[in-house]
Amino acid sequence: MNSAFSSLDWIIFTAYFLVLGVSSIILSRVKITSSRDYFIGSNSMPMLAVAISVLTTSQSAATFLGVPEYSYANNFTFIGFYFSALLAVIFVAFVLVPKFYAMKAVTVYELLQIRYGESAKKQAGIMFLIGRIFASGARLYIGSIAISMILFGDILFLHVSFSISLLMLGALGYTYFGGIKSIIISDVIQGIVYIGAAIAVMIFLFNSLEHVSILETLNAHDKLKFIDTSFDEKFNIFGLFTGVLLLNIAAFGLDQDMTQRVLCCENKKEAAKSLILSILLTIPVVLVFLTIGVFLYLFYMQGGVTQSFEGEKITIFMYYILNEMPDGMRAVVTIGAIAVTLSSTNSVLGAMASVAVEDIYKPWKLKRGYMDEMHFVKASRAAVLFFALSLSLMAMASYFWQRYSDLSLISFALGVMAFAYTGLLGVYFSAIFTSRGNARTVPWALSGGFLSVLALQPYTFGITMDFSWQIVIGTIVAFGVMQVGASDE
Repeated sequence: MNSAFSSLDWIIFTAYFLVLGVSSIILSRVKITSSRDYFIGSNSMPMLAVAISVLTTSQSAATFLGVPEYSYANNFTFIGFYFSALLAVIFVAFVLVPKFYAMKAVTVYELLQIRYGESAKKQAGIMFLIGRIFASGARLYIGSIAISMILFGDILFLHVSFSISLLMLGALGYTYFGGIKSIIISDVIQGIVYIGAAIAVMIFLFNSLEHVSILETLNAHDKLKFIDTSFDEKFNIFGLFTGVLLLNIAAFGLDQDMTQRVLCCENKKEAAKSLILSILLTIPVVLVFLTIGVFLYLFYMQGGVTQSFEGEKITIFMYYILNEMPDGMRAVVTIGAIAVTLSSTNSVLGAMASVAVEDIYKPWKLKRGYMDEMHFVKASRAAVLFFALSLSLMAMASYFWQRYSDLSLISFALGVMAFAYTGLLGVYFSAIFTSRGNARTVPWALSGGFLSVLALQPYTFGITMDFSWQIVIGTIVAFGVMQVGASDE
């Protein structure tokens, strides 16, 4: 297996990290005077930069490797996920974003404080933090194991841990000093890198298929399907406009990891534009990764492929990187995987720190007397370090978790936030569209959504159900619990 870096690969790889180092030093000079400045840039970020940041934040190593795997095994129907996302962000842009800007929110959970009291804000924040440690820690592991395979030619715990540390240090370089301003600018840089890497691979693959009738062959093998009207496929049209739509509303409107960027715009109109534009930009990017998958199908169509590395199942894209990539291209793809992992990791560090400080620590501290704003800036940076350590430990734990579980780590990483999302959806829908519910019903609704999704997992009671229907049922349960409680008003 040809997996070792060549001299050319190492030169490209080293040059990328020099760029990372220099840019992180420059961005660390951003002047921060308050925690609001640290977390939402005092509403001064350009709309286009925010849109690109939302795009890169929504991607991860699971996307980088998993989307080509989907089209290799299936077709283009995964693109429907992002058309569903477009409808979701229109809802978020015109229903939720105006409310966030009206209250000058730093975190999305402040809306619940106005409706149900401070305890509701804290409970929603804690639910977000727990879900994010699991989901983002697992995603960090996916990125690190890919890098370990490419750099070292193995997946030993020591090398995976080194890759985790490498990625986390890169993310901290942008996040710790400059806060959200540095994160958004770095997201633009990383987005250009990983999208450029994907386009380079697509062109390289296209050139390797010069003797293949691409469209005719793909059509003959039913690989050009974009819409599925059956109930059999994972991304069928019915699921896209029910559970997947709810998932996207939660991801883009109720998840601080994504929405924090939107709160950095000058006003609600710019914020709404940034959200919609982010999806319009994401659709062609995802089409590039789906195209890589079908090109890989054509590339390997004549020969058998054993998608395995040291006994572990790997995606077809990773198999191709390890076995077929020429010198130089392997480094390009590696830095693409690093870039997409860095963009999702530095984003979640800022989001988790903002919830911990603004929704939990700051209100508690202010009740005990006024503190200098720079105290909260220091607390914000301490929170970034704490969550960097937490995510790294979760990523390392995932190394052992994968070996003792029958679940796919990629499926876990992509779906685990559904446990937190259903409760949040039920509580927010109650807050926005009804006058029912109170502070006492919020924790029960959050728990009800979580437990509903847990009960519908195959490893709990043996129930096999698509994740989109799990989200629908969990949201209905959480919403129903909120309706039981009368308003405190």
